[in-house]
Parts: sequence; structure tokens; C-alpha cells
Amino acid sequence: MAAQIEGAPVWADAMFTDLEAAKGFYAELFGWSYDTGAEEFGDYTQARTASGKNAAALSPQMPGMEGVPAAWNLYFATTDIAATAERVKSAGGTLSMEPMRVGDFGTMVTAQDPTGCLFSVWQADSHEGFEAVNEPGAFCWAEVNSRDAARTDAFFTSVFPYEVRKMADEHVDFDVWQLAGSPVLGRMRMTDDFPEHVPSYVNVYFVVEDCDAALATVRRLGGTLHFGPVDSPFGRFAAVGDPQGAAFTVIDVTSTKGEMPRPD
Repeated sequence: MAAQIEGAPVWADAMFTDLEAAKGFYAELFGWSYDTGAEEFGDYTQARTASGKNAAALSPQMPGMEGVPAAWNLYFATTDIAATAERVKSAGGTLSMEPMRVGDFGTMVTAQDPTGCLFSVWQADSHEGFEAVNEPGAFCWAEVNSRDAARTDAFFTSVFPYEVRKMADEHVDFDVWQLAGSPVLGRMRMTDDFPEHVPSYVNVYFVVEDCDAALATVRRLGGTLHFGPVDSPFGRFAAVGDPQGAAFTVIDVTSTKGEMPRPD
């Protein structure tokens, strides 16, 4: 796997109070199988798609995090994690932890932007991130949903070398962040449609073969529909929550409708 560009999404994971229940939910929804979690890394469990490629990871909630809601966490690539951590602080963000070495896999740091959006940064060694992307059960896209779009924009473009393209849509405040001319991430301003208690967060998209069938599985297994399903030029998608509350989006990228939006 080629080295990732600075600021590119490279990995996703989530922590759960009931790891076995989470594994069962995502196995049925995405067809994931799992590596055996290593006790020395807190039973951190890597998930694989039907093709055998790594897609994400699930882990038990760490001690001291009782009461913290389950959530998907997105990792951004860096080649110098110490410098990135300094940029996070200089741009008004906070570090939830100092950069931490994870075996021979790489080095990570978890941070929060000025609006409260949590994310992580990853400097890879032997673990370079997603092996599977844009296939069923795999990551394909993410968006920073922000309560304060101006502060989010200023922060992330100070930390990473994003080129910002604003979408020409009078109904939504949406930017596309690019690296080397290619879209890698979106930023959407949260409206009153979002419950007041929901803070800024990263919405991770996973590919499914059939959005409506996936939504039926989510509901049957005790999950929640937050929004959709909606047809779009990018695919038919729905924003959902798993039974433990972690929010994410499922998308069928083969079912597209409408014209691609134009940037300003």
C-alpha cells in the first residue's frame, strides 16, 4: 500500500461497552470477519471484508471512559505526528492524549477541534491503514459535520493542506476538501435538523450492496435510522446508528441519481 498523503483519511475504529454485540452487529450488516484481538493492545480487533482485506477495527471501551457514548473515530494520515500535534494546538484544538506509539504498527494521537469534533492522526509504520476502500463493507467517504463551520474550516485547513471547494447549493453549507486536486473529505454545517445534544462529529460512510436491505438489517438488529434513505449522484444512502449508539452512514455507490453538484 502506497504511503498516504498528509491529511488523507486512513483508518476508522470504534469503542464499545459490549464488544461481542458490536462484532455480531457489524458481521451481519457488512459481512465482516475478525482477527483475534491482542490482549496487549486491549483486545483491539481488526475487521475484514468478505475479500479478506482490513476495513476498520472495534475495541472494548477503555477504563475510565464509562458513560462515553460509542462513536466512530476517523484517522488522518501524517508523516510527522509531533508536528501535526503542534499544529492542532496552535490552531485552537486540544489533544486528548499525547502521541502514543502502538507497537510496530505506528504512532497515534487523538484530538478535538475547537467545535468539539473528535478525530485521530496516524503516522504509519507496519500498519498503513485501510486495505479495502470503495467495496462492500469498506470505508468510502467521510464528512465533518460541524456546529460552527467557520471555526471547523479554519482549524482543519491549518492542520492539514486541504484545498477547499464550496458546493453551489442554496439548501446546504457544504465544502469539499481536496488533496492534490482529489476530493478526500466533506464538511457540512449542521442545521436544526440535528438534535441539540449532538456535538460536531465525523460521519463515516461504509459501502453496502443495497441501501434499503442494509437499513432493514440495521433496524432488525436494534439500530436506528437517523436520516434517509436518499438518492443522490453519489449513491443511495442512509444515516443510521448501531444498537450502542455509534452513528455512521451506509451507501450503495452503484445506485446513483441526478447530476453531480457544481463547485462555486
